[in-house]
Amino acid sequence: MTATQPLIKQFPCPGCGASLQFNPQAGQLKCPYCGREELIPQSAEQVVERSYEEYLNTGRTKMAALSTTALEVVCPGCRAQIEFEPPDVAGLCPFCATSIVAQPKSADPLITPEAVLPFSVGQKAAREKIHHWLGKLWFAPNGLKKMAQHEGLQGMYLPFWTYDSFTVSHYQGERGTYYYVTETYQETDSEGKTVTKTRQVRHTRWNSVSGRVDRFFDDVLVAASQSANIERLEELEPWDLSRLAPYNPSFLAGFKAQRYQVTLQEGFETAKGKMAPVIHSDVCCNIGGDEQRVHSVSTAYSAITFKHILLPVWLSAYRFNNKQYQVMVNAQTGEVLGDRPYSIFKITMAVLSGIAIVAGTWFGIDAYQQRQLPQPEPVTAPSLSDPATSPELPATTPTASPKTALTQSTKPVDANDPFRQAINRATQASTLGQSAETQEDWSAVASQWNQAILLLEEVSPDSANYETAQTKLREYQRNFDYTKRKQAEAAP
Repeated sequence: MTATQPLIKQFPCPGCGASLQFNPQAGQLKCPYCGREELIPQSAEQVVERSYEEYLNTGRTKMAALSTTALEVVCPGCRAQIEFEPPDVAGLCPFCATSIVAQPKSADPLITPEAVLPFSVGQKAAREKIHHWLGKLWFAPNGLKKMAQHEGLQGMYLPFWTYDSFTVSHYQGERGTYYYVTETYQETDSEGKTVTKTRQVRHTRWNSVSGRVDRFFDDVLVAASQSANIERLEELEPWDLSRLAPYNPSFLAGFKAQRYQVTLQEGFETAKGKMAPVIHSDVCCNIGGDEQRVHSVSTAYSAITFKHILLPVWLSAYRFNNKQYQVMVNAQTGEVLGDRPYSIFKITMAVLSGIAIVAGTWFGIDAYQQRQLPQPEPVTAPSLSDPATSPELPATTPTASPKTALTQSTKPVDANDPFRQAINRATQASTLGQSAETQEDWSAVASQWNQAILLLEEVSPDSANYETAQTKLREYQRNFDYTKRKQAEAAP
């Protein structure tokens, strides 16, 4: 009888016999029971790039399972293929939180990973970072943080492709060069006169160009998972790929790994899309000028190499109010990204509070304005030795009703001096406004302000009071507008 190889190979602890697990803090295997640690054997091999063309032409000969003992299950919810090392079990799917009860099978062959980036952030630290991230979320439901403390957090190696390629790009386009032309135009100045001016107007002269640019791309990273959010994975970058270690199944101890869902060829097409903006930028620089138009670019790719690598993330998939959410932690840098629910109640209360604050502020300002009466600024009389420029201000007028105030006598004014007449009209408007209540009262006040404005507009530019009249003209206009608003708001 021939001896058969055991179906399940474990990493037994030399101290107690339990299974060792990879410890991110120590970077080696550790027993979760007795605490004994074991170094992972250092491989003399280096992380190497593999020829893309050779792989396609040799019938994909270098394929194997992640390890001789790796098991594989398919999630019934999201169809993700998950691989793990015994004695770990499938449990909940780290992508959608669906319970996996299917019997695992031996992992199918795949393009073996060249390298793995070991976990640097442990589970406790990752959970603390998620808790801190949740604490900064606005309008999060009250039970979210408490629920997240009890949700499973699983360490997962996600598959990625990296591509190197030398590119030669031939392009056709146009170079735009700025030049300036002096143009003449007319406009009206502050005095209403038409004046002629000149200005420099920019134009662009376009010339057809063509050329070639070369660029070498190194380690263009492409996610090979379809179960994880690709945009979020890209936001988790950058990864320090200089710390990649040659693949060793020991790194999977205590963690799960996902089988790649994006083929090598599909991944390279995605890599081309990532190279394209860089090539376009190179083309624009090569065209030169002030502006560029790129009509066509034809790129040839050569010396293409690739790596299949595994990168570490902590995944927490949970359901809240019958909706699925996923949170990721970059297990090298500790950065947290993920989906989150919103509390409709908190958002509604915030909106109502904002409306209440705005309304309260508006009513407060309105009430303050109703208690304040716009008063004309007092005019400082010039020297009495110059009667031509000395406006006579009326004596303090006692409070009177709007109907009787107009009949009260004031000091005589020069009928030919509109400035002095305007000052007296403004004084009467101010006096009437102190007791105005009805629309009729406010109409009388508005009439006085309007007459004061009309009189100020008659002040000649040659008058010594012209500048003062212009200042008061703006002030009286504001007072008139305010009075008209009060008239509209007052009772009939």
